[in-house]
Amino acid sequence: MFRNKFSAFLYIILGLAAIGLLTQLFTNTVDFLTNIMVMLGIGLAIFAVIYVFFFRKRASSNDMKKYKSAVKQSKSKYAPKNFTISDSAKRKQSSQIKRKTSKRATHLRVIDGNKHKRKNRAY
Repeated sequence: MFRNKFSAFLYIILGLAAIGLLTQLFTNTVDFLTNIMVMLGIGLAIFAVIYVFFFRKRASSNDMKKYKSAVKQSKSKYAPKNFTISDSAKRKQSSQIKRKTSKRATHLRVIDGNKHKRKNRAY
């Protein structure tokens, strides 16, 4: 019973608000739009202040230094390298036999396992 009365009251309030908005829109359009813009601006300003002070977590300065050094190292590692090759070097390179070079990833490391626990399969 209470729920039906509450929902009816809510519908009446929403209907009156809609009628008031439409009346303002058609009778005094410029002031209505000005009020809407001012309300949106104030709402955005309040949201920005709350976001800056409460939600944005700032990293400590030590973490930021580590991050910046890692970014700098990564950029220097993966930056395109431009080499200028002289004419004599080009001739030497073309005259030599090109060998297949195997590239190793420098960031991968071999982990030594339990070498002393190898199975003796010779017996």
